[in-house]
Amino acid sequence: MTETWEVPCSAPWRRALWLSAGLGTAVTVLEAARATHQGTPPNPWSGIGPLVALISFAMLHAVSHRVTADADGVHLRSLLRRRHIPWSDISDLRVRRMHTDNWRVPETHRIMVVLRGRRKRLLPLPVCRSAAELPDFEAKLAALRALHRRHAPASAPRTDRVPVISARTAGRSWAGSLALCVLLLAGAGTALAFVPAAETNKRAWEAAAPCTAATPTAERGECLTTLRAEIERTDANRPKQRSWLYFTEGRPLERLGVSREAALDFEAGDRVELTVWRREVREVSGAGHLWREHFPGAGDVVMVAAACLLAAGLPGARILMRLRGRRLPEDEVLPSALPFAGALAGTAGWLLPLCYLHPLDFLASPAVTAWTAGGSVASAGLFAWAWYASRIRRPDTRTGAGTGTGAESGTGTAPGTAAVTGTSGTTGARGTTARGDVFLAARFLEHTDYNPNGFGSHVVLGDGPPAVAPHRGPGRFAVKPLPVERLTVRTVRRPRGGDGEAVPRKWHIAELDDAGTPVRLAAAPADLARIVAELRRRPGAPAESGV
Repeated sequence: MTETWEVPCSAPWRRALWLSAGLGTAVTVLEAARATHQGTPPNPWSGIGPLVALISFAMLHAVSHRVTADADGVHLRSLLRRRHIPWSDISDLRVRRMHTDNWRVPETHRIMVVLRGRRKRLLPLPVCRSAAELPDFEAKLAALRALHRRHAPASAPRTDRVPVISARTAGRSWAGSLALCVLLLAGAGTALAFVPAAETNKRAWEAAAPCTAATPTAERGECLTTLRAEIERTDANRPKQRSWLYFTEGRPLERLGVSREAALDFEAGDRVELTVWRREVREVSGAGHLWREHFPGAGDVVMVAAACLLAAGLPGARILMRLRGRRLPEDEVLPSALPFAGALAGTAGWLLPLCYLHPLDFLASPAVTAWTAGGSVASAGLFAWAWYASRIRRPDTRTGAGTGTGAESGTGTAPGTAAVTGTSGTTGARGTTARGDVFLAARFLEHTDYNPNGFGSHVVLGDGPPAVAPHRGPGRFAVKPLPVERLTVRTVRRPRGGDGEAVPRKWHIAELDDAGTPVRLAAAPADLARIVAELRRRPGAPAESGV
């Protein structure tokens, strides 16, 4: 076995980067020497030299990483830093799958080193960005694990399975969700702090009266002053952009920002009256049209605060799901937080109008009280449903049915109950039937002779032998029979990060043995229970093991 494992990084344009960095540094030094010798200020264009040098050195640092592993541990080296991690400090090696915004590289794979104290560190290399690079990535990972197992047997993992951590698994980081939740809660608190000022400002505008000759000059800002003007032209921009009214000769002002509708209503040559309050034009009237500036009151501000609070609920739900799955293996997929998003949307349906119409008193009248109480009860029911729908369903290895365990308070098929098999002429909630056939949504994750290129999307059960179908029925055209005599059910488990993103979170996975070749079958818990039961009861099926 080799004692070294090395992943160099080189770019075809590395020499160009060194050249640009050198030229940028040289230009900077020469310009600084010229300015010092002549006593003149630096040329404004001299800033290009340091900028080019900094960008070049930053890019060189990004492409100069080198990872080397030997009997002493893992060595990380870059342009500016070196670090050594001994094998005794490494407890496990995992794969981190990350999604990107680049459609050409939808996801990347990197190696994660788990250190003492459960601290984690991503290695800069190797990086897998496509299916073509995956074999080389897996070979390097296997070599690194072999070195770890040889030189640190006490801390090396006892299983050959490599955990894969993704955005859906229990081992994902929730720091981003926590930061977003705190930011939205801070926004809600800030909005609530402006409620008294907004309500006072709006009431002052509504109570303002026209100025009179006896009004003192110092108090004319609190009363309404009317000015006459003529519109020279209008500029109606897009709906989300500010539109403008331009006035003839720039009197009493050059232009005024209005809504798009107002810019379309008024025309050039219209004589209008401008209402000024607190030294700002607040209203334009004339030619049968009226524009009035909107003053946000307490209802507007409280509604914004409630919207921020509800928006903070979604990252909060993700944190909650992470806490619910804290006892799960880090590579096991967590249920989705979308049920909580539905509950938050339902809450927004009654809470936001209530905040807008009755911002200062949710118990202002019997009708408002009933509105508040009814909405609260409905939201409580929605969140209770979301808690139940997002429970962690553990599979029962005896039947393959999913069960809610412990505090998750929910059950699927009861343990020890025989799974239902396909019956002629029945129609289930999860499958369509035709002439005794039941089509269940299921997917083999490996390419086999009965699932070439992953073409199967359903498994058909019924009068004929079990088969893989690329459609949901009816009819058995283009199906491929399952070799039941070769398949052995090993175990049923929840999905993991290594199973891929195509497996829904609520599905379970049956690990099968196909004449010595491991095969995975994914389906919904109830559907998987029916398929597993059908495979077991078929004549000629081999005996199960490990279940």
